[in-house]
Amino acid sequence: MSRLMSVADGPYVPPVPLRELTAVSADGARLHVEVHGAADGPVVVLAHGWTCSTAFWAAQIRELAPDHRVVAYDQRGHGRSPASPVCSTDVLADDLEAVLAATLAPGEKAVVVGHSMGGMTVLAASARPGFREHAAAVLLCSTGSSRLVAESLVLPMRAGRLRTWLTRRSLSSRAPMGPVTPVSRRILKYATMGAGSTPAMVEVCARIVHACPRKVRYAWARVLDGVQLDVQVRELVVPAAVVVGTADRMTPPVHARALAAALPQCHGVTELPGLGHMTPVEAPGAVTGVIRELVVTYGQLGSNSTQGTLGTQTTRVGSGVPIEESA
Repeated sequence: MSRLMSVADGPYVPPVPLRELTAVSADGARLHVEVHGAADGPVVVLAHGWTCSTAFWAAQIRELAPDHRVVAYDQRGHGRSPASPVCSTDVLADDLEAVLAATLAPGEKAVVVGHSMGGMTVLAASARPGFREHAAAVLLCSTGSSRLVAESLVLPMRAGRLRTWLTRRSLSSRAPMGPVTPVSRRILKYATMGAGSTPAMVEVCARIVHACPRKVRYAWARVLDGVQLDVQVRELVVPAAVVVGTADRMTPPVHARALAAALPQCHGVTELPGLGHMTPVEAPGAVTGVIRELVVTYGQLGSNSTQGTLGTQTTRVGSGVPIEESA
């Protein structure tokens, strides 16, 4: 399904994987997994967000594949992974552990990247033995650990109970999204992307999001409404970088800053001026650059090499000047 609803040309066309396989989660859920790139390269594992699929990572896969082994998988119910009657952050963690076990050798390390719900997947798995065995470092991209609906800026209203209630109703709507149209593109761009996003960026995101089945979209919206992963942030003991767009209405920068303050080893926060929630599509080079930095710094390190405390530095891409530091 992800390929049928993807674009036909340009940098966001999903690359053809080196191989495909099925990972089986703890409850028997079957997950579509793709492996791209250099078989002997350092490993990067990509977990996409709500209503997306492996197609969302097309730009990162294309840029990393020449010298990395890139693993991407469809979250349950998304893309080519069948829907499951069970939806929770616990099963997201189960699924990530299953993907890591199916694609990495015992003790082999990877940089694990999660966007939006994929970032929450990483947080949910933070204390799991299978995750700790394989994660050398992580990138938390456009994500948060709690209060997702209360902090959302999708509705241009003063924060409070009314905005929270209306946001909850709009994000968890059971209404079908229908075909991709000029109107639906404008709505999607407003809610999830920065004002400067190109028509090609909007088109690829619209096609991916509209391909998500209505029941799946609704079921996972209810999970996201109740996400409480603040404790798990403190259990993410490997180095973690954070990326956010300054115009992200879905998970505004307040979430990224809270993550940075709570992470035991924050590698740094990258704020992308004017960009929205779909940062891997809106700024593929910047996101891939952070992934490469993590691979070079931590990707080949052993299981005991990440002990200690890192400082936190926030940088706005474009200036190259740190705007906030803490020891």
